[in-house]
Amino acid sequence: MGMLRRGTVGRRFTILYATGFLGSGVLLLALTYLMSGVRQTTLAPGQAPTPVPTGEPGLAAAEAHIRALEAQLADVHGQQERRMLLGSLVALVVAAALSLLLGRILAGRVLRPLRLITAATRRITAENLHERLAVTGPDDEVKELADTVDDLLERLEASFDAQRRFVGNASHELRTPLATIRASLDVAVAKPEPAAQTVALAGRIRTELDRLDHLLDGFLLLARAQHGAFADRTLVSLAEQTREALADRAADIAAKGLVLDTDVRPDAWARGSAVLLSRMVRNLVDNAIVHNDVDGRIRVATDDDGTGARLVVESGGPLLDQREVDRLGRPFERLGVARTGPEGSSGLGLSIVAAIVAAHDGRLVLRARPEGGLRVAVTLPPAGGRVDPTAKVRQVTP
Repeated sequence: MGMLRRGTVGRRFTILYATGFLGSGVLLLALTYLMSGVRQTTLAPGQAPTPVPTGEPGLAAAEAHIRALEAQLADVHGQQERRMLLGSLVALVVAAALSLLLGRILAGRVLRPLRLITAATRRITAENLHERLAVTGPDDEVKELADTVDDLLERLEASFDAQRRFVGNASHELRTPLATIRASLDVAVAKPEPAAQTVALAGRIRTELDRLDHLLDGFLLLARAQHGAFADRTLVSLAEQTREALADRAADIAAKGLVLDTDVRPDAWARGSAVLLSRMVRNLVDNAIVHNDVDGRIRVATDDDGTGARLVVESGGPLLDQREVDRLGRPFERLGVARTGPEGSSGLGLSIVAAIVAAHDGRLVLRARPEGGLRVAVTLPPAGGRVDPTAKVRQVTP
């Protein structure tokens, strides 16, 4: 029974069909054998005849001959029963094997519509939620299941559309008051001989506005990546994106006294959104700078490891607990004060990276380094394929 529960539906159907057929065959064979054994009581072979109370020698001889014939008939009947039983068993074994084959064929035909529904459902992603199974045929259980899946896809499409509209509206509605506040600050500071306190306050407010802008960008980008709301898939060079990100943050790297070790190879190509992949690389570089030790070390490498384009960023820092590192892909997860640098952090950096990697069918591995710090490895599908889905994970515990 345990094997039946663990097997596939097709295998369970085949085994149950063959078991039912075999049980019916055994029952029929037993009934046939019992019915064939019901006969009139005769003398068993070799049994001594009962003396007949008669004095006529001719009659006694006839009775002895009859008993001998009955014994021979009983022996022949027994041999026939054994041959019939053996033949029936052979036929039952052959029929059981044929029933397994027939059960497998029937299971395949019965489950074929379900396999088609499964394959069609797997092809539907966030980018083509408008597609439907649209199964035709009689109103049976299979069509009811397909119609239920279509209804679910319709609700998902409506939900995704509403979320995307919200992202667009939120971008406009939230940026407008921020721009108004920034313009008001500029007007206040632009007055002739503004007070020193006003200038200082304006500077602090601008810093907070910049932080809000950064946080808003993170929210919008995270929503966009999580919902797969991008169709601008082009060939992207991770090596080029990495060089640009490092060049833009060269001043910050130098200011913190970080030692940069690069192994950027030009064969790391992926297909996806250039905007999202650029943000992914920049977030990883920023994370390695902000949460690093002063005079620490950063190692950045890109290559093609045979399964796809790979980007590895290693940074120094304090010793980390792998169980806590596994949570860094979630929004607003930090590892305490030790990973909060002077520049501040929105807590969305690695969660945005995780969402972008997932949207590109890649895998993200976060690992605490034994000597301290963090190692982040991103593998994206090659330009014309996908990363093996069995290896697709967001975080992996060593």
